[in-house]
Amino acid sequence: MRDIISVGEVLIDLTQTGTTDQGIPAFAANPGGAPANVAVAAARLGAETAFFGKVGRDSFGAYLRRVLEENGVDCSGLRTGSQPTTLAVVSVDSRGERDFQFIRGADCTLSPEEVDEEALGRTKFLHFGSVSLTAGLERNATIFAARHAHRAGVLVSYDPNYRAPLWKNPEEAAQWMAIPLPLVDVIKLSEEELPLLTGTRDPEEGSRLLEERGISLILVTLGERGAFCRWRGESFSVPGASVQVADTNGAGDTFLGAVLARLCSRGREPMAGLTAEELRDILTYANRAAAITCSRSGAIPAMPRAEEL
Repeated sequence: MRDIISVGEVLIDLTQTGTTDQGIPAFAANPGGAPANVAVAAARLGAETAFFGKVGRDSFGAYLRRVLEENGVDCSGLRTGSQPTTLAVVSVDSRGERDFQFIRGADCTLSPEEVDEEALGRTKFLHFGSVSLTAGLERNATIFAARHAHRAGVLVSYDPNYRAPLWKNPEEAAQWMAIPLPLVDVIKLSEEELPLLTGTRDPEEGSRLLEERGISLILVTLGERGAFCRWRGESFSVPGASVQVADTNGAGDTFLGAVLARLCSRGREPMAGLTAEELRDILTYANRAAAITCSRSGAIPAMPRAEEL
């Protein structure tokens, strides 16, 4: 049995690294895409992971496949299509905060027929994010994968990572981001995303509303302040780890990858008998992993390995 299958977008993050002497922004072509990031983060921390998605028949697509495989991610479910590999242009301000612009391509064309149904029933977690719900065949493929995994008794992990340029307006985003919630066991969202799904910025109230919708483990990332958690009616916060921030890209994916990897290490039923004390330890570990990612540039290249923790 595999630990985690991630489905969704894998892309090139054209991430700003600074400016030239003439003041022209300089960019590095980093591998990225939130579900792919989670697969790599978990693999680097000891989990057996696989990725289902689509890239183009171009040098960027070949590079992304190679990066995933070099990081121990099974790419037998990574398809190749005629559209170019998707790009995300990531500009970074003086505080390390990001601004995204997307040039969509091959990731949008993943179809349900290209998703390995048999593999979905032989994993502990199926993970996906909301970027793959924005448009195209990939929306159908993602919901198909989540429904199939849920019916097979597989735990479903969801990151409703809101990227404003990919939606017509926040109302459309909230509508589509809420559709998979009945299938979800674990959700990770930021403070900024919480109101889109719950109508409140209060983690206590927002997490309670999500729990009422059947989600077992609710995680709200709080940036440098750490993370908020609700599990089995109990809620608590875990402080973040202090670090000099270079780039926050991939921090949330590292956090979630670390959480899923630690849960998978508990055995065939990752959340059976899970206690709040265990969760505190897991979230402290995940905060440390995310802090290391923030201290370095890029997403996948910045993610820590187990020995660093």
